[in-house]
Amino acid sequence: MTLYKVYISVKSQQVYAYPDESQWEFEVTATRNEIKVFERLFYQLKSVQSRNFLRAHEPMSVKPYHVDGENDQYDRRLKKVYAWIHEFTSEESKRFIEQLPYFQRRMEVQL
Repeated sequence: MTLYKVYISVKSQQVYAYPDESQWEFEVTATRNEIKVFERLFYQLKSVQSRNFLRAHEPMSVKPYHVDGENDQYDRRLKKVYAWIHEFTSEESKRFIEQLPYFQRRMEVQL
């Protein structure tokens, strides 16, 4: 199982193979399959963003953010991105992510 170092930009929703390709926020070390999960999550985020953009231009479909299911979908996927980064990044980055207001650590089940 070969591990690869990649560079994640949540802002631009991209995975970069090289640190000098573009600006990035997090360095992660993961397998190819795990890296593909990042790519799928970013694809899903872009898809939800596109739907929200189009929907925002329909006057009858505009809702307050806190009661809009499409916005909830975006928020859930963004949380998944940060949780996935948390799994494969450095301790310093993990501490940063843990301070985000919407990050919740999974509870350990004790038998």
